[in-house]
This record gives sequence, C-alpha cells and structure tokens, in this order.
Amino acid sequence: MANPSKFPDDVRPQSVWLATAEMPRFEAATGDLRADVVVVGGGLIGLTTALLAADEGADVVVLEAGRIGSRTSGNTTGKVTAQHSLTYDELVRRHGQDKARLYADANQAGVEQVADLAETLGIECELIRTPAFAYTIDPGQVEKIEAEAKAAAELGLPAVLANPDEVGLPEVAAAVRFDNQVQIHPAQYLAGLARALIDEGVRVFENSRAVDVSESDGRVRVTTEGGAVVDAGHAVLATLLPIGMTGGYFARTRPNRSYGIAVRLPEPPPEGMAISVDQQTRSTRTWPGGGPNGLIVVGGGHETGTVEDTHGNYQGLIDWVGSTWNVADLTVEYRWSAQDYSTVDSIPYVGRTPESDTILIATGMRKWGLSNGTAAAAVLRDLISGRDNPWSELYDARRIGGPRAVASMVKDNLKVGKEFAAGHLGRTLKGGVDHLEVGQGGLLEVDGSTVGAYRDHEGGLHTVSPICSHMGCALSWNTADTSWDCACHGSRFDPDGKVLDGPATKPLKPGKS
Repeated sequence: MANPSKFPDDVRPQSVWLATAEMPRFEAATGDLRADVVVVGGGLIGLTTALLAADEGADVVVLEAGRIGSRTSGNTTGKVTAQHSLTYDELVRRHGQDKARLYADANQAGVEQVADLAETLGIECELIRTPAFAYTIDPGQVEKIEAEAKAAAELGLPAVLANPDEVGLPEVAAAVRFDNQVQIHPAQYLAGLARALIDEGVRVFENSRAVDVSESDGRVRVTTEGGAVVDAGHAVLATLLPIGMTGGYFARTRPNRSYGIAVRLPEPPPEGMAISVDQQTRSTRTWPGGGPNGLIVVGGGHETGTVEDTHGNYQGLIDWVGSTWNVADLTVEYRWSAQDYSTVDSIPYVGRTPESDTILIATGMRKWGLSNGTAAAAVLRDLISGRDNPWSELYDARRIGGPRAVASMVKDNLKVGKEFAAGHLGRTLKGGVDHLEVGQGGLLEVDGSTVGAYRDHEGGLHTVSPICSHMGCALSWNTADTSWDCACHGSRFDPDGKVLDGPATKPLKPGKS
C-alpha cells in the first residue's frame, strides 16, 4: 500500500488546457449507422483525419469513448515542433539518411499543417511562432547536442547550434535551436477542429467507446459499448494504442506517462520552448493564459504501472521550478498527467494493419503527437483515397510483420501477462479494507482473494479485481491520479474499474469488500 508523499491539496488535478477551453458536446451513438469512414478516437489524430477525409468528400463518423480531446491530446505540452529532443542523429545512424529526412519532412510539414488549419479555420488557440531548444546541463552530453544540430541541419531542418545563453535557463552547457516552430493551446485547437467537423457535416459521437472491430466482405463494423454499430468502408483506430488485440501493436510498443504543472513565476519565463536531454527531463514553454509570468513544465516520465507514489513525480517538477527560479512558495495552478507509446525503432506505426486493408491505425507517437500525429492524418487520408503519400513507407504499420507474426506476439504476451500477474500479486500486502485511510489505495487480501481497494475523500470504498481485462496482467495503484495502471500494455482504469485508457475495452470485475 503506497503512502503518498506530501503534495499541495489545493492544486487542481486537471489539465490546464481542458480547464480553460470550451469544448463542443455531442450525443452518444445509437442504432445502426453507415459511412465511408469511421474514425475511432476524438483526439488530434482522429479529428484531423476526419477533417481531411471529409474535405475529400467522404462521409465520416467519429466515435469518442469519453469527451472530445479529453485524453492524451488534451493533456499534452502543446508544443508543435519537429524538434524531438535527441532524435535525428539516432535516426540517421539507425535508419539512414533517406528515412531520417522523411521523418524530418513529415514532422516539419505537420507543424505547418497545424498552423495552416488554425489560420484557415479561424481557430483561436494562442498560436505563437517560437524557437524550440533541446539542451543539456551536463558537459558529458555536449557532443550529443552538437551531433543532433549537425544531423538536423543536414536533413534540411531549421536547426543550428545555439549559444547556451539563448535558452534562458541556468547552467546550460549546450543547446540546439529549431527556428519558427509553434506552440498552441491544444484543447482550443481541438475544439476548433471539432467545430469544423460540424460544419463539414461529419457525425461526431461522444461517450461511445468502441469495444469491437471486425471485417467482412470488404466492410468494417465497429460496435460501441452502448450497442451502436457503424458499418463503413474504412475504419481508422486513432485510440493512442489500437484497441484489443488489433495488429499486436501492444506487444511492439511501450507505454510511458509524463506529468505536467502550470505555474506563475515571480518573473517572465524564457520565451522559447525547451526540453532537457538529461536523465531528469524537463520540458518548458510559456503559458499565455497564466499572464506574463505563466509557465508550463512537463517531465517526471516513467513506464506506466511502474511507479505507485506518483505524487513524487509532480513534486519533482515543483522542486525543480522552485530551485531554478529561487521561489520558496511556488503557486501551482494545475497538475495533470498524460500517456503515450514508443515503438521499438522510434518511428510511429501509421497505416494498414497486418490483417486488413480497410482497418487503419496510428500509434507510437513517442510524445510528439502534435506534429507526428498531424502528418499521420495526411498519410491515413491518402490511404483511404487510394493515393500515394511520401511518408507511407516510413510509417508503414505493417513492418511489425504479417498475421503469423502478430499471432505469435499475442501468444507470447499472454504467457508474459500470466507470469507477471503471478509474481506481482505474490507481493500483495496483508490487511483488510479497514486499514485504508482516506485517499489511500492499494492491493489487499480479503477472504483469501487479492482486491484492489481505494477509499475516496468522502470515505467511500471502491474495490475491484486488480487484473487487467486486456490480457490478465496485474495492476498497480497510481496514487496521484487515483487509477489502476497496467505495466504490461498501458491500460488504465478508474477506482470503480471503468476503462480510462486502452487497449483494454472492458471494465474491471468488482472486488470483494
């Protein structure tokens, strides 16, 4: 049972972006629907793909499990940039100059596409053109920064080795600068895309979690938790990670969580966007909504389900801001977390699944989803339209192998899941639910069974079976975000077992109390 570290109680546990944007609302899907394209997922990739496909004349339906933009897309840093920390030197060495250039071109095009859509659609989203820095305070990392600047410039990106003082943070040893990048209020941008979809006649449904995707006679059927069925020519799974067993992508990606805070400093923060390449990543940008001294800080990342006392991850960000700006009593307005997936080769999977020509996916954005995801939407649009796209081969979602390889991955992961569960649950603490204090959660033994329990701030008790409904892995309690998290594939559940993030589609079973 985790003992939470000290954290301010008055900080709003909500994304600053979702708290300060007016999102349109939509009804839940009902009955039988028919469309050219059904897009599953109402985040940036889903909404952008839907808009681009509708612009081509397609009849599009969007299904969102909760509220539009309420998951990862509404919890990002809001950086739209081709500057992805230390990326390009690695891509050149690992994949060669040509593929690295395609990745660079795709992401710089993604930056410009966001700026263009914001302008043409009249979306007020605090869009600012600003440089993006990657920097280090470690002299031992200077050569890596220099190599990154050289590789990025040779790939045609607006990159230069910067004067360390340009970053505006103390003790910077070296930095690379990408010019003319973009930062936005991501939730306002998503709201603008959603309103544009309404104008295009796209049917958008919220609270319509997809629980099954099947294919027959060249058509796709997507069934929602509420029983609605969408029959379409193509399905786009833009759900962070494809739901269920689709394509075996859960076995070729790793889930990672990051933490964010919105603060007001005693002085204006540095004007550019910046990210450290050191072990303790700190990503910063200005927060216009917080006034001239507003700052967003993101970091504290770890693989999902591997840290229980996540209060400490937030506190680490607060401590860093306090020491960097010499602030003893820092005002933190919002705190939030987000999840994303990384692929084994550092390039997202975008395109047709190994089993189907009509089921398309986009996953593995590696925390750079605003640029990668916008480029992915263009690839998906062209696949639906039957056109070539210069980035299709780069992002090829079938490079994980064919159906046999996928079946083997599923089998191997079932075994791993069972072994993980057996070992993890063997470490369950003894004690009954009466030992739970207000605000505490964890694994307990109740009448010989392992139970996941949480006592909320009103004293109410919530119990679940702490076994992931995706593939049977054991779950860990996340103290600060009050969720059950799966370290195997990143599924997350609320205290009552409702799915927060997939690939799981079914809620947890109730637990004994």
